[in-house]
Amino acid sequence: MTAQKQAPLPGTRPAGTHDEREASARVREMFGRIAPRYDLLNHLLSFSLDHVWRRRTANQFAHILRRPDARVLDLCCGTGDLAFALAKKRKVAGVSGTAARGVPVAPVVGTDFVEPMLERANRKASNGAYAPAFAAADTLNLPFVDASFDLVTTAFGFRNLANYENGVREIARVLKPGGEVGILEFSEPRTGPMAAVFRFYFRHILPRIGGAISGNGEAYAYLPGSVAKFPSPPELAALMEKIGFRDVRIASWNFGSVILHSARRG
Repeated sequence: MTAQKQAPLPGTRPAGTHDEREASARVREMFGRIAPRYDLLNHLLSFSLDHVWRRRTANQFAHILRRPDARVLDLCCGTGDLAFALAKKRKVAGVSGTAARGVPVAPVVGTDFVEPMLERANRKASNGAYAPAFAAADTLNLPFVDASFDLVTTAFGFRNLANYENGVREIARVLKPGGEVGILEFSEPRTGPMAAVFRFYFRHILPRIGGAISGNGEAYAYLPGSVAKFPSPPELAALMEKIGFRDVRIASWNFGSVILHSARRG
């Protein structure tokens, strides 16, 4: 008996959207509207732990970041916080502005398809040798040739893709053989003493605070629903393995509400 081919794992579907095109357009619109208060709310609603999670993610890939020639791409970069953390780790690792024998250091590249987010990322960028370079790009259709990067990361943006499987495939396409990926995302704890506390905060407190401060209740009502519907850590790990990633590792932080998936392209 021939097994049926599985349909691509669906992606986010904000309320009122019915297909990938509509979902992408709604996500772009929502995040464009909350861009002015995005950083403030990230820090406020996470009690500033988002800095810690991004720093831990950068630490996971220090072995790549210390290589001057390593090309690094941060997807769905928003206002650039993870890209800045990666660039700072590269600096701390002792990678100078010009590598040995005069070879320039490859900059960290951050991409997003929400222009107001990129505008703020560029404002935050310094003129130093370690400032990331930001560019507009759709993660599901990246403007890079195959095998371009040694490391691809994303923080709290992968969940908003209209098609998760195609997103993982596009990451694999632009990674060099042996290159690594890091996907940092929220996850809803299923068990344990903090699961109920997390669900109450995420579903009732966070949307009210986020909506009041940002002036956009839709975006912060969307957030808990998108986390609840996102694949569980084992499901995302299985998807990555299906597409050809090896050595998939799952790091769980903040009582299981924040997960880092890391893997190597086969």
